[in-house]
Amino acid sequence: MTTPDKVSTNVAQGSLMIGSKAVAFHLFLVGFLVLFLELAYIRWFAAHVIFLQFFTNVVLIACFLGMSCGCLADGSRRDWLAAFPTLGLLTFLAALGSLAIYTHQREVVVTVGSFTSPQEIFFGTESRNLDIAKFVVPIEFIAATFFVLIALLFVGLGQVLGRAFDAYPNRVLGYTLNISGSLVGIVAFSAVSFAQVPPVIWFLVGFSGVAYLLHQRGRLDWIRGLLLALIVILTAVPVGTLTSIGNKTTRGIKTRWSPYYAIVHNRDMHTITVNTIIGHQQMFPSTEKTMEYSLIHLLKKHIGAKPFEDVLVIGAGSGNDVACALQFGATRIDAVEIDPVIQDIGINYHPDHPYQDSRVVRHIDDGRHYLRTTDQKYDLVIYALVDSLILHSSYANIRLESYLFTEQAFDDVRHVLKPNGLFVMYNYYRKGWIVHRVAAMAEKVFGHKAIVISLPDRDSLSPDSNAGFTILIAGDNSRIAEAFAKQEALWGNQRVAPTKLVSLNVSQALPTDDWPFLYLQGRMLPMLNVDFMLLLGGLGVVMVYLFMPKGRIHGGKQMFFLGAAFMLLETKAVVQFALLFGSTWLVNSLVFFTVLVLILLANLFVIKKPTVQLRWHYVGLFILLTANVLIPLDVFLSYGIIWRYVLPCALTLGPMFFAGVVFAQLFRNNLHPAQALGANIAGSVVGGVIESFSMLLGFRYLLLLAMIFYALSVGRPKNVES
Repeated sequence: MTTPDKVSTNVAQGSLMIGSKAVAFHLFLVGFLVLFLELAYIRWFAAHVIFLQFFTNVVLIACFLGMSCGCLADGSRRDWLAAFPTLGLLTFLAALGSLAIYTHQREVVVTVGSFTSPQEIFFGTESRNLDIAKFVVPIEFIAATFFVLIALLFVGLGQVLGRAFDAYPNRVLGYTLNISGSLVGIVAFSAVSFAQVPPVIWFLVGFSGVAYLLHQRGRLDWIRGLLLALIVILTAVPVGTLTSIGNKTTRGIKTRWSPYYAIVHNRDMHTITVNTIIGHQQMFPSTEKTMEYSLIHLLKKHIGAKPFEDVLVIGAGSGNDVACALQFGATRIDAVEIDPVIQDIGINYHPDHPYQDSRVVRHIDDGRHYLRTTDQKYDLVIYALVDSLILHSSYANIRLESYLFTEQAFDDVRHVLKPNGLFVMYNYYRKGWIVHRVAAMAEKVFGHKAIVISLPDRDSLSPDSNAGFTILIAGDNSRIAEAFAKQEALWGNQRVAPTKLVSLNVSQALPTDDWPFLYLQGRMLPMLNVDFMLLLGGLGVVMVYLFMPKGRIHGGKQMFFLGAAFMLLETKAVVQFALLFGSTWLVNSLVFFTVLVLILLANLFVIKKPTVQLRWHYVGLFILLTANVLIPLDVFLSYGIIWRYVLPCALTLGPMFFAGVVFAQLFRNNLHPAQALGANIAGSVVGGVIESFSMLLGFRYLLLLAMIFYALSVGRPKNVES
């Protein structure tokens, strides 16, 4: 048990109000604030810090690191929560300042990996010329800066949490209260995401909780209150205003927050920009001059076949592809778009108003999930500029559309096509090896070569060359191939002919549902990720060393390994449920909610049982982890609801319950709860960093690392209550 001297010391430091009810409320409130602000920071900083949307795990790991340092510093005389307003203003000003500099200084270039021969493609990073740059800033420097700043923001909350655990007599009940607060936090943030509430409301809620804690500790003076209010005011400034300073056409610019992006809609220019700087879409009337969208319809007309009747558009966006299909005589169009705000802009502002046509059926869904669940059959399936502009979640390096570009996804397309149907993909694929890879997948699934067309026209495309706008036609494309063999020019002076893929290597690593990395050059750990692992790992070690109490951390070894392993379990759950239920924000929220519920149930189980035999829970844990490693997920992607959903969910979530019981029991017996929790969260930081090994191993075999960590956690802690 915690000694009376330790409790009285913490109270004397102003860390807690006297009374167990007050301490219990602190545990609940900090759980709420940590989860709510973590999600708010991930979204806000991704939209305001250049290219951080591709590395939102930096924000997530920083939040965990700050919490760990705060718990370890629970006995420190310094009150880190009192520094929150100053640190917060510095961090938010740094984000806004970096955005302003990058937006208005064209000679500033941010490098994300190699520009000339990238191991991984990040869309938008090629928009500036490195040759004429006066200032080159590596993304590693930006990430490290905000990693430290955001981590420091969470130290104060971690300190409050650690002191509350020291003062609360029932450890597991206290942890249950903390998890309950986290559950409310994720429900609250999911609600504001659903309502498309702007950031000013997020931070008004979160910082009000921080102000309350400061007030209870006697540290809320007028200066700190003013600083918190100033940060909230800064978050109220629309992204579109920040990036359009000096632009004469700002009156038609509006910023909206979808569950995925900060979306800047320029109504005068009919453009949509996401996350500050990346041009995403442009709406314009459909004419035959828009070859990118109309080419497949013109080819169909050219070979003398009737127009496509049933059309599926995945990534329908603001409606250009839908408008073009309507123009060429489609009788039914299923338009699937994952972002409700982008679709809403198309409904209200597209010049042709395609979404208002009675032939169009609108769907807000993940494209892969729609392919797996629809009963419709189509003459044409289109992947319409499916862009990679954000990660699916902060737990894994997969992107929002990663599960659309796997062998199994192409097979799902094949199943929804009619016997003579066509599958068309087009995008700015950036590098030739991506086009080669997509073409190889299409050939493997459909049994014959895809037709590749480059606009503007080019005779050949090698893997290491740059690729512009490229169209790939798979499915029953034989008549189109015959037409090209007879005649190259289709109209006027515009030459359209297939592009020859030079040195196509069909044995290259093709994306699968277990390894869904289209934009990664092969099964590897890219040097950029190695840099991030070393950088974040090194900074994390330094911060933990600075904040940890002098001497050894008591009872931390087992808790550390449990934290690292559980982080990998969460990662696997996030990606597996994205495949089963879709990569939407709602699925993400439900996954995290379910994980917290399982932890809550594990806590209640430990509370009800005075003694828990951990060896049997370890046995159950390792059996289920082994099954997850040995059984490929794609065996569950067919048949009935029990086989398709219930069994894989049980297989994925089962280990979390056993792991939760192990943690709760060890936490209950630990003499130093704050240090134990700090070590556990520090382990989560390590798990988050080494998640990058999924790029090499795939997600099934990533669990082997989790099994190693769980094996290292086995053993009786030396400092337990008698």
